[in-house]
Amino acid sequence: MNDSHQAVPAQWIADTQDIGRLVRAIYECISGPAGAPRDWARFRYLYHPRGLSLRTVVEADGSTRAVVFDVESYIADVEGLFATQSFYEVETDQRIERFGQIAHVWSKYDARPSADSPVLLKRGANSIQLCHEHGRWWVFCTIWDNEREGLSFDLF
Repeated sequence: MNDSHQAVPAQWIADTQDIGRLVRAIYECISGPAGAPRDWARFRYLYHPRGLSLRTVVEADGSTRAVVFDVESYIADVEGLFATQSFYEVETDQRIERFGQIAHVWSKYDARPSADSPVLLKRGANSIQLCHEHGRWWVFCTIWDNEREGLSFDLF
């Protein structure tokens, strides 16, 4: 192991060796009580430096648009929400499709004010694209949409 990896926690390295574990690590990074710092260093480690996230936004008139973030702009966008609201995104189902060095994950989730809360804030699905490079998996793109009227949740 070279010197640059010595500062990286073993857990983070292990996260990037298994696709299912990597997806669960993303959820862990963004989940927590209101005002608690999120593990953005770990989040940054999971994503490729050129990785992107895309949020589907539904306008008042029902039209939709995409909001695209790089890693830093995503963090900046959600920090205000996480400062004032408890938010736990919990994976409820996962389907991994892999071909060689690329993988696609469908990951259903519930968002709740605590991991074991009966209160459902929202639920939806993440589409996550990964690539295996330099001995590890990287998240290259995460796209998500939330369940709403007219949008079937029967994904898989």
